[in-house]
Amino acid sequence: MPSALTLAGGLAGLLLGPWLATLTVRLAHRDASTGPTPVRVAVTSLLAAAAVAAAPASFGDRPAAVGLAWFGAAAVVLAGVDLAVHRLPARVTHPTAAVCAVALLTDAAVTGSWPAVLRAVVAAVVAYGLGSGVRLVSPAGLGGGDVTLLGLLGLVLGWVGWGVLMGGVFAGLLVGSAGSVLLVAAGRAGWRSRVPFGPPLLVGAYVALWVAAPLPLP
Repeated sequence: MPSALTLAGGLAGLLLGPWLATLTVRLAHRDASTGPTPVRVAVTSLLAAAAVAAAPASFGDRPAAVGLAWFGAAAVVLAGVDLAVHRLPARVTHPTAAVCAVALLTDAAVTGSWPAVLRAVVAAVVAYGLGSGVRLVSPAGLGGGDVTLLGLLGLVLGWVGWGVLMGGVFAGLLVGSAGSVLLVAAGRAGWRSRVPFGPPLLVGAYVALWVAAPLPLP
């Protein structure tokens, strides 16, 4: 049975949904007067409920859950913007990285999980560095927002473990490849069409976290 914290996280996500939907369309269109459709509000609310509830479901009542909850809400916005306009706004990724870093440091101070924090920092640097290298080789393949997202995923998933980070990226690549093939088969894209890289990576991250959950206290 879901815990009280998990249910509370799901309720919080539902309540945040309308605001997250509004934020998504305004960031995508860069227009403060734009509003979401009822369908977008409903879909965003359901996704936010699942993403925020995943924090206490995976991390329990430790401080790190706050960072994952914020990450979940941000992931819904980032995926929505990237699907709409192929952009991952720094106005979302940068504050999310800061909140996650503070949450993980607080968690380490409370639980003594300092090795996990060190691993998270190293993983973030490695993921960001590899993404930057790929972008230098193929600028059309990865955008600056994609590279920043890789660094954020390195921080969050690397804190859980190297295997979770690699599994999350691999799952994201599989999801992205499968999505591209389906779009081509449906005639919605060609083999040379540029597809958003953020949503598959975020889905892969949650697949990896789901497989790794529940996460025990050190």
